[in-house]
Amino acid sequence: MNAIRGAITTENTKEKIFSDTEELIKKIIEENNLKIDDIISIIFSATKDLDAAYPAEAVRNIGITTIPLMCFQEMNVIGSLKKCIRVIIYVNCNNNRKITHVYLKGAKVLRPDII
Repeated sequence: MNAIRGAITTENTKEKIFSDTEELIKKIIEENNLKIDDIISIIFSATKDLDAAYPAEAVRNIGITTIPLMCFQEMNVIGSLKKCIRVIIYVNCNNNRKITHVYLKGAKVLRPDII
């Protein structure tokens, strides 16, 4: 088992949360050459200023319906990145597999070491 991280910034509308979450998940799947059957579970967190929709609902809308999904509110740390959805995807794979973490839009500042 391994874990893949990612994040994206968005706006607080259902449409943007859905479209940006879909973009992030599709990019992680593409960059890591994943099959849906490889995914064990997906956990999302969102900053407190994102309350128009659940990111998990966006994933259901793109056909990922059999994988356990959960959403949580990110810790509210002073000075932290706003309007950000973070994700960790647990996958079945051997530990030799190259993992590519994906940070998009304003979330690139979270991991400048891998961008």
